[in-house]
Amino acid sequence: MSISEPAVAYRRNPFYSVPVFGWIARDLKEGGPDTIYYLLVALLTLLVLAVKTWGVVALTMTALAMVPVIMVVLILITVGK
Repeated sequence: MSISEPAVAYRRNPFYSVPVFGWIARDLKEGGPDTIYYLLVALLTLLVLAVKTWGVVALTMTALAMVPVIMVVLILITVGK
């Protein structure tokens, strides 16, 4: 390789360039095994702050958003995957 030849750049997923979500996704993929626990603590803290700000409505909206996720989990358990 000479000076006139450009070095081959490592291409990453363009989603990793998104400021917050990309950083979290990159850490989950490339980080250590304890990264998922940091994410869960951050999400729980966000939920607590939302409940402190908006009250029970934030908790209700979170439960409502989790309904499709739980349904998919129940279907996967039923199918055996």
